[in-house]
Amino acid sequence: MADAGELPIRMLHDRILVSMEVEAGERRSGGGILIPATVQLGRRLTWAKVVAIGASVRQVKTEDRVLFDPEDRAEVELRGEMYVLLRERDLHAVAAERLQDGSTGLYL
Repeated sequence: MADAGELPIRMLHDRILVSMEVEAGERRSGGGILIPATVQLGRRLTWAKVVAIGASVRQVKTEDRVLFDPEDRAEVELRGEMYVLLRERDLHAVAAERLQDGSTGLYL
């Protein structure tokens, strides 16, 4: 994947460019049950990595993992790779960094 500094694009306003995480066709449940790719799930949110942000973005920075609804997206191809263009308000969450030194906490 190209670094944000290498991308031939400059984000404007509150726009965020993300790289989708690769989703395998088949998934396994927490109990180890194989779920075929053809199974339709309810409204499922998707994780992605932020690769570029506009000047008005306040809560997100590049390299963050963000959660968004894949139905509310616009795709763009840059240098042979697919990215998703979002507005900051379309994000549902930002993954928290893991706490260090044995501290406890809730992680996404």
